[in-house]
Amino acid sequence: MLALPVLTSLAGFAPSIFIYVLCWLFMASTGLLFLEISQWVKHDSNIISMADSTLGHAGKYSAWCLYLFLFYCLTIAYIVGCGNIVQQILPFNLPDWMGPLLFVLIFAPLILIPTATAGHLNIILVGGLAISFVAFVILGIPHVNTKLLNYSDWSKSATVLPIAFTSFAYQGIIPTLNSYMHHDVTRTRQAIIIGSSIPLLAYVIWQWLIMGIIPTEGPGGLMEALKQGDNAVHPLKNFIPGSAVYVIGQFFAFFALITSFLGVALGLRDFLADGLRIEKTMQGKIILALMILVLPLVIAVLYPHIFLSALDYAGGFGCALLLGLLPILMVWSGRYRLGLKKEPQLLGGRLILILLACFVLFEVASELTRQFSKIG
Repeated sequence: MLALPVLTSLAGFAPSIFIYVLCWLFMASTGLLFLEISQWVKHDSNIISMADSTLGHAGKYSAWCLYLFLFYCLTIAYIVGCGNIVQQILPFNLPDWMGPLLFVLIFAPLILIPTATAGHLNIILVGGLAISFVAFVILGIPHVNTKLLNYSDWSKSATVLPIAFTSFAYQGIIPTLNSYMHHDVTRTRQAIIIGSSIPLLAYVIWQWLIMGIIPTEGPGGLMEALKQGDNAVHPLKNFIPGSAVYVIGQFFAFFALITSFLGVALGLRDFLADGLRIEKTMQGKIILALMILVLPLVIAVLYPHIFLSALDYAGGFGCALLLGLLPILMVWSGRYRLGLKKEPQLLGGRLILILLACFVLFEVASELTRQFSKIG
């Protein structure tokens, strides 16, 4: 969410909202495909077991690699983002690389806490996130200049796709959600559609607020933040200095990043523990914490402005392939190769699956072209 207005600044407000709606439709569709797959496999399934059951060992190992790529990219992004906030709140200047290091030293113990404790802590943090978001919106509305929303460049719309994919990523929890709903498919479908719609509304409000306060072009604007690798809150101080909006925005940024870091780190901990059969004793958790944090921390220290790029890679390749293309291939294999018969959760047959696959392949091709053009 912190990256959305920055990474979409090249396209502008209207193209960004169009892509958000398009990606919401796409990710809601793949969410329904995951629901269909969860009806075929055992109740304690996950993405890896789903891929193994429908695509064989090739699908299983591909899912493993994509899962690790996605979660490590996100971990890098959150360490860098939280490190930047640590730097900004301290009353003295630090080298850029010190922020991520200090953040990991302070918050790494969170990976060692029991899951139940993490759940209680997460409730408090999400509460802070919600309160700071509402406060930010209320205080920010008077500063919105709707003329700033007129900027648009539809030719840059494809650049919005990677971060939009990341923003609507939730499909990994669908097997758990289905079990929580006692395998009531109707209720689970409603949860997927309604649950994914709430973030869409929040993103539209957030985009309107940030792009209505911070100019896209010019000194200190969103495009400059894009070049510097900053989040969307950082440029606020250039346009409403001394305002409570910036302070509340920093609180919101902190809660947004720490809740995301905690969720991704604990998810990766459980994934590695299950896949590598490491027991969650204190010694095992320390080993897992080192596996989770060392590589991302090294990259964050070496490249302290990689926040936006890491999210770009996570969405452009990780989310697109793992949560976009993979469920399409799994459903195609399950329906038409293995003959698994359950009520389809997404209507349209082969045609809709082909259209969805073409959409995600277009996004991956666009992202590859964009990354290679940067190298060139």
